[in-house]
Amino acid sequence: MGNLWIAHFDSSSSSPSSTRPSSPGIAKSTSNEGTHSGTGSAFSSSLDEVSPNVHILPTTPTLKIFSFAELKKATRNFRHDPVVWKEGFQRVFKGWIDEKAFAPTEAGSGMAIAVKKLIADGFHGRKENFQSEVNILGSLSHPNIVRLLGHCEEDKDILLVYEFMPRGTLEYHLRTFQPLSWSNRLKIAIGVARGLASLHCSERKIIHRDLKPCNVLIDSNYNAKICGFGRARNGPPEGENSHASTCVTGTIGYIAPELFPTTGDLYMKSDVYSFGVVLLEMLSGMRVLDANRPSVQQNLVDWAKPYLSDKRKVLSYVMDRRLEDQYPSKGAVLAAQLILTCLNSDPRKRPSMTEVVEALEQIHAIKHKAYAPSTKDLDSASRRPQSL
Repeated sequence: MGNLWIAHFDSSSSSPSSTRPSSPGIAKSTSNEGTHSGTGSAFSSSLDEVSPNVHILPTTPTLKIFSFAELKKATRNFRHDPVVWKEGFQRVFKGWIDEKAFAPTEAGSGMAIAVKKLIADGFHGRKENFQSEVNILGSLSHPNIVRLLGHCEEDKDILLVYEFMPRGTLEYHLRTFQPLSWSNRLKIAIGVARGLASLHCSERKIIHRDLKPCNVLIDSNYNAKICGFGRARNGPPEGENSHASTCVTGTIGYIAPELFPTTGDLYMKSDVYSFGVVLLEMLSGMRVLDANRPSVQQNLVDWAKPYLSDKRKVLSYVMDRRLEDQYPSKGAVLAAQLILTCLNSDPRKRPSMTEVVEALEQIHAIKHKAYAPSTKDLDSASRRPQSL
């Protein structure tokens, strides 16, 4: 397993909150400066160069307050654009505004934006999600977290305005007939991991609580940015392992076992579990839940978990066949082992997101060496469920 953290991770010294990861690569940020602390290790240096800590903006962030009429004009009367992402039952529209004045402009002129109309079960649900997005996402700045530009609240209309991400969501790319390459899958995974690690290591120890492919946006260079902060909350106070929440929240299939169906206490390691599910979807190309698959395979995590520790089964059963073996077999096996630890039923035994970043960067550095399957492997692969 080389020098990956998997080989030396000491679960006995870790708690579910894991607010202080062992790697110095992503240090706890300060609210008034963008400096980083660390020991000067190779990992720390490389990570600081490409993924600075979350920068916490002033308590009252400078967000543009748009009028409904401005956003209606910017989006050409909320015209549907298939490129813009879908987030659950929320509707997202593409618009155009002036880069400096943020006033609506003609399509193709100025800066592209994404406008999300909040739709939920009742006004209270919309209002709560809106406040969370504004209060949490509106005060963050990080290369792997989507930028919130402004918002609109008029009568019963609640809208949020973001930077536009031209390649849409990870969800779209996992389901398209033009699959992502191995390199781009890892690039996206590393971006998501960096974003989560920085949230967890910020002063507020932010827990996302709803990581899934439709909450991962991709820019033109396949850089990933986390969105969907409507359910995000500040983490547990210093020295505490968990933080009480009023209810279990998240998306079925991505919710960590310690959260459902128990108290809903908040743990940072619950985000790690969700990340493991997303990484498994990226590795396999399959949905986490799919009623169209045979009954034993409908839950991807339950079906794949027994295979993740076995090299032959990972390469024959789990890997997305659309990749056509264009990936390093060693990297795929190590990614499967990483997923398995992220999915550990005991949150104390899961890695921190900082350790996940380190592991993924080492996997990404592995050069491609094609895997030559045996006749037995090929026969096994023929019984694998289709990627969707």
